[in-house]
Amino acid sequence: MKKVIVILTIGLVLFVSCSKDDALDASETINPVTNKQTTGSSSNDLLSDKKFASMVVEVVYVQGFEPSTTAINNFVSFLNARTYKPNGISIVKRAIPSTGKATFTDKEIVAIEDANRTKFNTSNQIAVWLFFTDGKSINDTSTSVILGTAYRNTSLVIYEQTVQGLSDSPFEPNRSLLETTVISHEFGHILGLTNLGAPLQSNHEDTSHPKHCNVESCLMYWSSETGHGIANMVSGGSAPQLDAQCLADLRANGGK
Repeated sequence: MKKVIVILTIGLVLFVSCSKDDALDASETINPVTNKQTTGSSSNDLLSDKKFASMVVEVVYVQGFEPSTTAINNFVSFLNARTYKPNGISIVKRAIPSTGKATFTDKEIVAIEDANRTKFNTSNQIAVWLFFTDGKSINDTSTSVILGTAYRNTSLVIYEQTVQGLSDSPFEPNRSLLETTVISHEFGHILGLTNLGAPLQSNHEDTSHPKHCNVESCLMYWSSETGHGIANMVSGGSAPQLDAQCLADLRANGGK
């Protein structure tokens, strides 16, 4: 069997362009620019209730590529376990048509967000964009694939077509388990892990793979070099968890 290296990436480049808003109450004010900052820069805002007491996650997927209910429920549980949002965490989910493209550049993913995102930070609620696309990353090769990318302070993309191609077949992980792992890993970067906005409380950044934890069992471990890293991470039948050092980083920056 051909070994496929699975890559989870972090986008640190800021792209600013026009966005579409929902209608808001007169008392609410939004500034879309606050959702177009660098990855990890909203770590404290996401983790703590100091500025935002609630969170809304806008889950948008291409028709036919909806994430599993189990994966979204697991993601909400992950958020509740790590963040302080006393006024709650809500999910707003909807489908959009396919662009018809087979592969996407990072800029094209950003353009899809800018054309379709409707939830932005308000005075007391932080908003997250979570997109599931039907295409693949243009950076995929015959031996390596990208499952997801955290590319702005509140934005991430999951390459759902690729996820589906690597799951639910003999010798492959359960799809909802793989989705849960990829979503949580990428959101870990948005929360500031590792050394990406949540300051290190101990020396656990992988020097060979910056912004990842050096503990092999940790959710934030970069294991793609093995050729079957993701399969190894979920081989126990459950999604990997954050290790004690990553948890310490989050707690020191306002999280649970």
